[in-house]
Amino acid sequence: MSLPWLTPDDPFPPVGRALRHPNGLLAVGADLSPDRLLAAYAQGIFPWFGEEDPILWWSPDPRMVLYARELHVSRSLRRTLRGGRFVVTTDRAFREVLAGCAAPRDDDGTWLTAQMQDAYAELARRGHAHSVEVWDGTTLVGGLYGVALGRMFFGESMFSRRTDASKVALALLVTQLARWDFELVDCQMSTGHLASMGAREVPRAAFVESLRRHVPREPVPAPWRFDTDLVTVLTDCPRHVRDGF
Repeated sequence: MSLPWLTPDDPFPPVGRALRHPNGLLAVGADLSPDRLLAAYAQGIFPWFGEEDPILWWSPDPRMVLYARELHVSRSLRRTLRGGRFVVTTDRAFREVLAGCAAPRDDDGTWLTAQMQDAYAELARRGHAHSVEVWDGTTLVGGLYGVALGRMFFGESMFSRRTDASKVALALLVTQLARWDFELVDCQMSTGHLASMGAREVPRAAFVESLRRHVPREPVPAPWRFDTDLVTVLTDCPRHVRDGF
């Protein structure tokens, strides 16, 4: 099956037409305008491409997701949370989080190009993209960012410069999202890091059904602010965690 090359005016093809190898590759081209990106996420599609590539659009099957009720907070992470070393903020340093996520890893370069950073920064300016920042004193040591539509959160990337910093960001985010009646976080692709927090793969059809139910719902107004008792919830309420590690 050949891949469609999209112009800025072309709609996305149905996600069922995505390739099996490589898993989920759906289309090439178009642009990274806010309207294009929002249309993509609403259909279970996201952009992912290298610095020398054209824009590539993906919708893998299965899909990695983290259900809020299945969040796994390990003993070691609970110790980190109790220690109080980190301060966590939201929507305070979006560009800085993008830069942290864009930093090359293992000499592989970065997929988060300047073009991509500008596109997501514009979504943040419009209240559709959000960041979680983890600070050690005045130093940004970890965080994550993603896109929210209705009551769906699409995680894009995270980074960590201190042990457990990105896990702290994700644990607090998922706990807050549960309070806002979000069912799950889209994690896109399977990784061991996310699996250790409770994420698992589901069929794309099930993920698309979640989109159908939750994307049309009333969004949480920007800028986001976390409740002040999330650390207490995560460390003092066993029903919110599964033991391990």
